[in-house]
Amino acid sequence: MTSPVHNSIPLTAFDEEIRAKQLHAMKMRAGGLLVLAALAFAVSHYFGAQYPWLGWVQAFSEAAMVGGLADWFAITALFRHPMGIPIPHTAIIPERKDRVGEVLGAFVERNFLNRDVIEGRLLQARLGERLAHFLSDPSNSRAVARHAARGLVAAAESMRDDDVQAMIDSAIADRIKSARVAPFIGRGLSLMTSGNRHQGLLDEAITLASRAVTENEDLIRRRIEAETPWWVPGVVDDKILKKVVRGMERTLKEVQGDPNHPLRERFDAALRKFIDDLHHSPEVMQRAEQLKEEILSDDAIRQFSSSIWTDAKAALVRRAERAEETDVDTISTGLASLGNAILDDPALMERVDGWLRNGVLGLVERYQSEVGELISHTVRGWDPTATSRRIELAIGRDLQFIRINGTIVGGLVGLILYAITR
Repeated sequence: MTSPVHNSIPLTAFDEEIRAKQLHAMKMRAGGLLVLAALAFAVSHYFGAQYPWLGWVQAFSEAAMVGGLADWFAITALFRHPMGIPIPHTAIIPERKDRVGEVLGAFVERNFLNRDVIEGRLLQARLGERLAHFLSDPSNSRAVARHAARGLVAAAESMRDDDVQAMIDSAIADRIKSARVAPFIGRGLSLMTSGNRHQGLLDEAITLASRAVTENEDLIRRRIEAETPWWVPGVVDDKILKKVVRGMERTLKEVQGDPNHPLRERFDAALRKFIDDLHHSPEVMQRAEQLKEEILSDDAIRQFSSSIWTDAKAALVRRAERAEETDVDTISTGLASLGNAILDDPALMERVDGWLRNGVLGLVERYQSEVGELISHTVRGWDPTATSRRIELAIGRDLQFIRINGTIVGGLVGLILYAITR
């Protein structure tokens, strides 16, 4: 038994021993048949003059020896030099191993990784239907959810927090810095003012202002007392307070009750001008950009961006732990529902099948040449002698039938030729 050799065709010692015995047995049969033909030839040749009918035996055995020896030479030449003689174009496999690997890689690439072949097989496989049936089974969807949760947690824990937070900071800052704030605010205000929706907001603001005036009379009183001279009597301060409060309340009620009040018109005009400036005024745009930069440079914003990863990682861990402890979680239920939805909708199933098929075909087309190169590179790294031995163990037993058939067919051809000459 040949001992295992590294960098060669993988074959277990048990399989190698069994195949070696089978190969030896077949070689003995083929060789025994050739020896039998040789004995028959010798006997028929020696007694041919005494027994003329032995001419048929001699013709058969002679051609059988030629056929058997020719096939023995051809099969042996694949794996080694016959009888150790370095005859040209023998020991083909060990000497042409690299070329065999290249041809094998190209053959697999063209015939097995062909788009038409794989697409036809994928159409028969109906990947979308299989995926839907798989996900619709609660045990499968639960297992997928748990594996996904554990995988996400493992991936999250393998990342350095500082690197991820720096990436988030950079992504958020770059995205916001690349956006022009003023036109964005202007579009938002334009949307808000369409259909006079801003007037409803103004009414709410007026209501809040009126309530604030009523609830803060003491504050207004103290302010009036602080602004008036010391010699003004308190009665006068009370009158001033009442006039101020009533005047403010009356004005607010008038504005709230009159859709065409001048204050509303001035508010509309000011808002329209502000929106127009946000879109067209370089000064307003510049101030908006400066304000954006100040906000981005604030420590609170940086702390917020850095906490995104921490919160997301903690949420993943909690989800994974809950997925292990509960029978059905949100993810598994969603996957099962998705599978049932695909099964209930033939059009959706066809689209899913198309997505999966295109994904597989895209991968095949992208890595098709690399698979061929992988086969070629792998064969190139095998040991020539061990490779030849392993290939012979794999197919040598079947090749011995060629020797047996060659011996028999050669003998039959010899009989036919002998009959023609007679």
